[in-house]
Amino acid sequence: MKKVIVACGSGVATSQTVASKVKKLLDSKGVKANVEAVDIKSIDTYIKDCAVYIAITKPRKEYPVPVCNGIAFLTGMGMDAELEKVIKALK
Repeated sequence: MKKVIVACGSGVATSQTVASKVKKLLDSKGVKANVEAVDIKSIDTYIKDCAVYIAITKPRKEYPVPVCNGIAFLTGMGMDAELEKVIKALK
């Protein structure tokens, strides 16, 4: 099963909230994926095995997978467009 990673500074609060919301949204659309919250310091370890990265903070470098805006899942503004990017990356 493909993996989505969500990263914030600590991998605890914000990323957990976004990961949970993304998982529910994907499930409601019938899209199967593992969604995991991680801390930003571990991103290079997790990026190798994921299909898409949802960033809460602005990425400091380029990654070999699509990067989506995690703030959209917190605010709801632009969330549908970001969710579509996630779904496209998982197909």
